[in-house]
Amino acid sequence: MKDRQESLHGDVGDLGDVPPAIFREQLHRLADWIADYREQIAERRIAPNDKPGAILARLNRAAPENAAGLDEIFADIDRVIVPGVAHWAHPQFMSYFGCTTTSPGILAEMMTGALNVNAMTWRTSPAASELETLVLDWLRQWLGLSEQFGGVVYDTASISTMHALATAREQAAPSTRKQGLSGRGLPGFRIYTSSQAHSSVEKGAIAIGIGEDNVRRIGCNADFRMDVLALRKMVASDLRNGFKPLAVVATVGTTSTASVDPVPQIAQVCREHEMWLHIDGAYGAGLALLPECKWVAAGWNEADSIVINPHKMLFIPFDFSALYVRDIARLRRLFTLAPEHLHLRDPVGAEINYMDYGVQLGRRFRALKAWVVWRAFGREGLAARIREHLRLAKLLADWIENDERFELSAPVVMGVVCFRFKAGADDQKIDMVNSSVVERINASGRAYLTQTRLRGRTVMRIGLGNVLTTEQHLRNIWKLIQATATEVAA
Repeated sequence: MKDRQESLHGDVGDLGDVPPAIFREQLHRLADWIADYREQIAERRIAPNDKPGAILARLNRAAPENAAGLDEIFADIDRVIVPGVAHWAHPQFMSYFGCTTTSPGILAEMMTGALNVNAMTWRTSPAASELETLVLDWLRQWLGLSEQFGGVVYDTASISTMHALATAREQAAPSTRKQGLSGRGLPGFRIYTSSQAHSSVEKGAIAIGIGEDNVRRIGCNADFRMDVLALRKMVASDLRNGFKPLAVVATVGTTSTASVDPVPQIAQVCREHEMWLHIDGAYGAGLALLPECKWVAAGWNEADSIVINPHKMLFIPFDFSALYVRDIARLRRLFTLAPEHLHLRDPVGAEINYMDYGVQLGRRFRALKAWVVWRAFGREGLAARIREHLRLAKLLADWIENDERFELSAPVVMGVVCFRFKAGADDQKIDMVNSSVVERINASGRAYLTQTRLRGRTVMRIGLGNVLTTEQHLRNIWKLIQATATEVAA
């Protein structure tokens, strides 16, 4: 009878969860699995070469009718799931903005899953709300933002930017929250951002009813920074044509090159035309933790809002995005649906209901992992690791400049390096060579890069951010790039 029950129900009891003894055993095994994965990840192939649908083909497509044992489930994870992911935490994964996974972060994520609280209001989880307030204030201080800024945690910068733009829209067209945009005789609103800015600006405009076509892309200078004179001209043209300039999104750490827009000059334009200034510092704002890099924060306190993703540079596991708004009560007034008589004044102290600061009601306890990681490393520890990534980026730039077959494609400002194999006179052929180098390296499973286009040309791009990445790992990749470029060009 016992065997029959186990075959029918796996490790799960008839009406309950996994028995405590089995849970404890599997938890210890999982802890060892995670430690082994972390310790031995450099030996793994970074990404599969499977075609779409390959993972589904290896799994049972029928919805499970009867319970399976955890041993069977975990065996399938080892057999199918793990070989089917791109291992972002691999020390030679240097795509996008790198991977900021840390051991304290992994431990905190496990605790978050165990607690499984909903951080929508203070009463639903006092510790979750107050810890969010605390870590946001730590980060505000590190970024050098004034106390006029209040923060809220979302999942990604796309969501943070959407909320910022929605608040800008409400300021420019009061009562849009209640009456909407249609049928009110409002002018067409314009949002301005650089040609190097993230596509989340367009997505935000779509979500808040402004429209993708009303996002105006501004050209950049030779260093891929927004051209402020071009911004002024475009704003003036839109005003002459009856449009209403709504907001400018300035970027601190653009996706392709990590360039930094001239925020103080952009802020001046925003003041002149009463536009909202939002700073997309999703990647680059973390640089402000370094005393020697405080230049990056110039003009921030003149902004209306700023977003930073600690999961990009500040070693918090994905996902964690912090939006700061000057006079954050503007954000709360837009999104709260509680009767106003319950809010006699803007919340002060620790009793904050973070559900009132966005479209989301249920909220994960994201603050716990930030609190654990930042306490485990401290600002000095975080800064030391960022400095190491900057050192590695500059080292790679030196290697590139010392090989006459390659050239840097953009200034190296942060832990991002864009470069190009340039042998030959046919630009189109060189583009194909650069693209093929990236594709071959990624297919090899030994490293993982990205490619982008700058000034109409295809370039290779490396992003550093992994605490496991050493100079030797970077040297391995550079040698692989050199050898692969030689093979492809031949």
